[in-house]
Amino acid sequence: MSDDSVSAPLLHHAPEPHVILTVDDDQQLSNGDTHISDVDDNNNPYVFLGADWFDMPGSSSTVDPFRNNTPRVEGLYEWLKIVVCVPIALVRLLLFGLSLCVGYVATKAALYRWKDRHNPMPKWRSRLMCVTRFATRTILFSFGYHWIRRKGKPAPREIAPVVVSNHVSYIDPIFFFYELFPTIVASESHDSMPFVGTIIRAMQVIYVNRFSPTSRKHAVDEIKRKASCDQFPRVLLFPEGTTTNGRAIISFQLGAFIPGYPIQPVIVRYPHVHFDQSWGNVSLAMLMFRMFTQFHNFMEVEYLPVISPHENRKENAVRFAQRTGNAIASALNVVQTSHSYGDVLLLGKALEANQENPSLYMVEMAALEAEFHLSTLEALDFLDVFLSMNPDSRGQVEIHDFLKVLRLKPCTLSEKIFGFIDVEKNGKITFKQFLVGSAHILKQPLFHQACESAFTSCDVDGKNYILEQEFGNSLMLLIPGLSNNEIRGIFTLFDADRDGKISKDDFIACLRRYPLLIALFSPCVLQQSCP
Repeated sequence: MSDDSVSAPLLHHAPEPHVILTVDDDQQLSNGDTHISDVDDNNNPYVFLGADWFDMPGSSSTVDPFRNNTPRVEGLYEWLKIVVCVPIALVRLLLFGLSLCVGYVATKAALYRWKDRHNPMPKWRSRLMCVTRFATRTILFSFGYHWIRRKGKPAPREIAPVVVSNHVSYIDPIFFFYELFPTIVASESHDSMPFVGTIIRAMQVIYVNRFSPTSRKHAVDEIKRKASCDQFPRVLLFPEGTTTNGRAIISFQLGAFIPGYPIQPVIVRYPHVHFDQSWGNVSLAMLMFRMFTQFHNFMEVEYLPVISPHENRKENAVRFAQRTGNAIASALNVVQTSHSYGDVLLLGKALEANQENPSLYMVEMAALEAEFHLSTLEALDFLDVFLSMNPDSRGQVEIHDFLKVLRLKPCTLSEKIFGFIDVEKNGKITFKQFLVGSAHILKQPLFHQACESAFTSCDVDGKNYILEQEFGNSLMLLIPGLSNNEIRGIFTLFDADRDGKISKDDFIACLRRYPLLIALFSPCVLQQSCP
């Protein structure tokens, strides 16, 4: 959106002389007669930014791709099975611990004094890792995966150097370690995990920090380097970036597809009746306990045909990812959604806030990121603000709680601000409406210029900070009759360090956190556009 250009004045007005302020991107903020004949524009408090009324993204999926369907032990059969299997579980736990120790010792031996980890692992070290792979199969056995049904075969490494799979459980990477011994892409946090960190280092893991553009670029470069060399193992990625319950395919990250190498998709299923083996909203300890107390856990792995990029690797990575996602979803016979790891973080924050229905706060972040260039961290900040508005059990906020958090009194302008977000005009807003509306304003091409102009106008003497009296005078240009307490309430929202004055950084940071408040300064913005 930041690349858009505006070549016409942003306010509809009669053909009278007007002043135009030119900004860096060849965009224009116009001032002049503010008479607007369109009733909708009269009710739009952001028309001075050139912001139209926004539409909500296409219909949201009703599927919750992260919820485990059996988070608790329920039913007489399950309780009886647990009682019967407790002695078996103890034996399995002992087998699990023994296998883990054997695998760890073998891996430490394979890594001993190995300094050149930038190049492929020497063959004698790889042969030592066969002990760890055997121990891994024993670990799967201890979890109740006595046999694993396979369909299809792994393509030769020279044909498909990259493998991608849906991600349902922590069992997935354990299986692939045993089956393929690939190089994996994993979060940097995994390196410090006991036992696990050592083993994945032996897989010549590619670490990535998903919130760092530099780290993501480095990971793509490493994927390309290792995929291009037949001496390295296959590169395995879980492009969803998180675990799901297996009943949907969520949006794919593009790291596996940017290098442009042929990819073999693999699908993993966990058929069940009484025990959903997906990680979901279940603790790791509970999930392991439930696995240990089952007679048998079912797992199916299917290798799909290799998918190659079109046009000699020049196919757009997004399109390549879509084709691969379609193939996996079709084979699984599940829907595709625009959820992403960002939704997992939003869900987690809602759970921490003890929301009755935390799934209401998932917004299919991948679609919003694509449309508004909105980061997950920004979305989490907006969720913090929304949760402070005391949403009800349906995840909705009424106008009085909305205004209380923004420190606004009921008036025509504040009602217009709320009405701008209330797209359904039912007197309540959801988090998704609040997020989309806020992002719509925040990502306007002229938003930052408007913040700068508003600060300059409020800072009467050009001293690079705003005092409470100056701040109140600016507010009363649009909201006459504000009391001192009402002015002080809004002032303290902007005065983050509580030093009695608002610096430029404070001012802009507050408007980025509460972008809807830019409407309070429309007269200041328009005033600054005049010579």
